[in-house]
Amino acid sequence: QVQLVESGGGSVQPGGSLGVTCTATEFTYSTYCMGWFRQAPGKEREGVATLDSLGRTAYTDSVKGRFTISEDDAGSTLHLQMNNLKPDDTAIYYCAAAAGFQSLAQCSRLDFWSPDLWGQGVQVTVSS
Repeated sequence: QVQLVESGGGSVQPGGSLGVTCTATEFTYSTYCMGWFRQAPGKEREGVATLDSLGRTAYTDSVKGRFTISEDDAGSTLHLQMNNLKPDDTAIYYCAAAAGFQSLAQCSRLDFWSPDLWGQGVQVTVSS
């Protein structure tokens, strides 16, 4: 059974850095999209960054230049490095994934891609 399990996150002051990691078990597809979403209290869930099986990445405008999405060589671990964090980055961060060519085609559309696999979420808090 495919599972996505997040780890990392935590609390940091503005300007600091954190990383969140997603371990995908039994996710052995050659064509896929994986990414991170976040949801802050009282706000809608938003796509943060995606990475597809061709190595292409996409970021929402508010995190460009600050966040970096990457995966290990085996494609089983997804990482989001977050630098220069701001209070507005405070949210629960969710790992998400989907396999197949449709998902690959939609991967760069953070406002459109609809994954079918989700992790349980991990808290990131940015506060002074």
